[in-house]
Amino acid sequence: MNYISDELLLEAYDYAKMLNLDPAFIKLLEKEIKRRGL
Repeated sequence: MNYISDELLLEAYDYAKMLNLDPAFIKLLEKEIKRRGL
């Protein structure tokens, strides 16, 4: 998932939480955020 910027990743995470998207997708974003140390 290195193709998107840190800023875009965090924005996608915020929107995913706000829109109550699939929990598996949110977990994937959380894992990548943690991997990047954000």
